[in-house]
Amino acid sequence: MEALLGNTSKQDQKMAKSFIAQLKDVPTVRKKNQDIEIKVGNQALPLKVPDKAFSFLVDIIENMAEGKPYVIILSDELLTSQQAADILNISRPYLVKLLDAGEIPFTKAGTHRRLRLKDILAYKGKMKVKRRKILDNLAKESQNLNLY
Repeated sequence: MEALLGNTSKQDQKMAKSFIAQLKDVPTVRKKNQDIEIKVGNQALPLKVPDKAFSFLVDIIENMAEGKPYVIILSDELLTSQQAADILNISRPYLVKLLDAGEIPFTKAGTHRRLRLKDILAYKGKMKVKRRKILDNLAKESQNLNLY
């Protein structure tokens, strides 16, 4: 599967807002990991949707209601180094240094590097945890020194 990329049109945004408003009227009494039944139009049989898929769908529609563009990529999708750098919000040359240092696994297709999305997201999560620890330590030091 290729990445699905799209911009939210004004019409899509309006429809998404309407859906979210209707969704708030639906009772949320359901057990975790329970399938959701959706009835489409006058269809006799409701569609059964896994709970996780329904939650994912709601997240997408909420973002569409805000007019945000969206990208849907499978976690094992191979990305270029530029796409990976964009996701990590770093420059491609810096990403290449991280790859050469063994920080993120990658494969080569000829001379081109390919990275799996799940590896990029795992690195991003690891950096987020590391950053949080550093900020917590800085805050403690500032308190110890009565800086604020």
